[in-house]
Amino acid sequence: MSKKAAKKEIRIHESWCKGCEICVQFCPKEVLTMKDGKAWVANLESCTACGLCELYCPDFAIEVLVLDESTKEN
Repeated sequence: MSKKAAKKEIRIHESWCKGCEICVQFCPKEVLTMKDGKAWVANLESCTACGLCELYCPDFAIEVLVLDESTKEN
């Protein structure tokens, strides 16, 4: 029996991001990088949804979402 991986999403509110790079430094899987002075998701496939980027962002600019089959977005 194979277990289906949950769908992950990282939302970055660009207008809130001040480019401090804290999220990039704390990400254990190097999912995030900087692009044009803002945080950017470069490698979503490696994300474990640990939430460290969201936790340490001083501006609340990052949301880590784990979606399962019962989750429906509007």
